[in-house]
Amino acid sequence: MIMRRLGVIVALGALLGMLAGVVTAAPAFARGPQWTFAQRGAFTLPAFFCGFGVRIAPVANKEYVKVLKTSDGSMTFLATGELKISYTNVATGKTITVNRSGPGKVTVFSDGSEFVAAKGPGGSILTPPDAQRFGLPTVSVLAGALTLTVAPDGSITSLSFHGHVLVNVCAALS
Repeated sequence: MIMRRLGVIVALGALLGMLAGVVTAAPAFARGPQWTFAQRGAFTLPAFFCGFGVRIAPVANKEYVKVLKTSDGSMTFLATGELKISYTNVATGKTITVNRSGPGKVTVFSDGSEFVAAKGPGGSILTPPDAQRFGLPTVSVLAGALTLTVAPDGSITSLSFHGHVLVNVCAALS
């Protein structure tokens, strides 16, 4: 259960990575008063995902986020803008850099469930059981439309992907 929740948290962060940026960012007036710069920090995925640690870091970030709140307590995060990310195998130092500039939307409902809709190129991180269940790599860059729903306990209840895998990150770094 803990690794499933970790996988969902990492997946959502990889798709949009906006929550921390919304809290700390200054308004991005060039996009309008409700858009904020999405701060992104580097982090390392444990070997659970690829069989080796993977460092994920922003290389170029011009991504912006808008937060929409509703009276029922739900919040929708919209993300758009340029984003280039590097993935590094921490054991070998092998690195690839990819464009993940696709727009995305995450709605967090008052019960803790979530709905994610993203268009590629975008990143995806799934636990190995979820990757097998949905026929996708554990860590990948996707081109196309991705939607997924997450239950309040963190389990992915549905995932739909119409497109293709641009990069299987684990395979590219092994």
